[in-house]
Amino acid sequence: MAQEIQSKIVVVGAGTAGLTMAAQLLRKAPYLHGEVTIIDPSENHYYQPFFTLVGGGDATLEESVRKQETLIPEGAEWLQEAVTEFLPEENQVKTDKGTILTYEYLLVAAGIQLNWDTVKGLKETLGKNGVCSNYSEHYVESTWEAIRMLKGGKAIFTQPSSPVKCAGAPQKIMYLADEYFRKNGVRHKTNIEFISGMDDLFPVKRYYPALKQLVKDKGIDETYFMDLVEIDGPNKKATFKHVSKDETITRDFDMIHVTPPMGPPQFIADSPIADEAGWVDLDMYTLRHNKYDNIFGAGDCTSLPTSRTGAAIRKQAPVAVDNLIAKMNGREMTAKYDGYSSCPVVTGYDTVMLAEFVYGYEAEESFPFDQRKRRKSMFLMKKHLLPTMYWNGMIKGTM
Repeated sequence: MAQEIQSKIVVVGAGTAGLTMAAQLLRKAPYLHGEVTIIDPSENHYYQPFFTLVGGGDATLEESVRKQETLIPEGAEWLQEAVTEFLPEENQVKTDKGTILTYEYLLVAAGIQLNWDTVKGLKETLGKNGVCSNYSEHYVESTWEAIRMLKGGKAIFTQPSSPVKCAGAPQKIMYLADEYFRKNGVRHKTNIEFISGMDDLFPVKRYYPALKQLVKDKGIDETYFMDLVEIDGPNKKATFKHVSKDETITRDFDMIHVTPPMGPPQFIADSPIADEAGWVDLDMYTLRHNKYDNIFGAGDCTSLPTSRTGAAIRKQAPVAVDNLIAKMNGREMTAKYDGYSSCPVVTGYDTVMLAEFVYGYEAEESFPFDQRKRRKSMFLMKKHLLPTMYWNGMIKGTM
């Protein structure tokens, strides 16, 4: 018989957004201890911004993982199941185990879905034949293997036209690979090409010229409006299709780093809480659902028109939590999210360009210097300070 659980607040997802919101909620409203249930099936929790460094051979996968059970905030119950259905009219969610949870308030933070299957032949060859990706803990180490083993030839780095988590990551690993090839004397024998379904390299005008010049200085070829649609791993051929025309190109490769197409989790897209594109339909400023006023959300699964990054979640979480608490207590919701996101663009093994921006891709910087310049200090922040802030601050609800 299906289990039935009643919980004042249900949090869907124990990734960055789910844990951060749950932890902040319990710190700001300690009277909710024992009234919060987090639903997530994952055994492990990964600090995914580190995957760029793992793929580049500058960090290990073990450094980026913790056991999920050690991260659940005190005062919350963890249900290790997967949500399969939303019933917002009944204030319920259902799980893959048949459990029905009834809530008063819902926080949705289910992340983004990686659609490997939409690229024909990709799953069959991923992790071998020079085909790699930083976008999965199962394959990120194959990226370093592919980079390390390349002795020349053609290296391709892809980005799809779909939204992706950390939209700068597809080019970060390319810059690391370029530097590694140079240090090991194979760059002059290697052609690097960035093939993207987007219209250009980077959407924020302030940083675009500097990154465009970096690509030129490194001698990297660029092709835009082309989505990867098929990979023939054994024969090392990749086929791309134009995003709006009936036009394809095929490239030979010796290694190819694939950023898979992504989209909203299917169980959200099929639900009443989704917008027409399948994302959780939130007000872009208050982070409350546009139809159901007891639902809030944050992170990659939402309709918010900004880049999907951990830095964005750090600014979204307190807005969602503060407005939820205000709603619970009959007060006006005054917290507003301005679309802040940031991308520490790794440009080499010791430099980073820190891009920061708000809605409209308008730059909004934190430091009193020109952040378009590639700096060692920003690399040290990326590699050492940000992970410490994440594990010891952000997902514990203290920042």
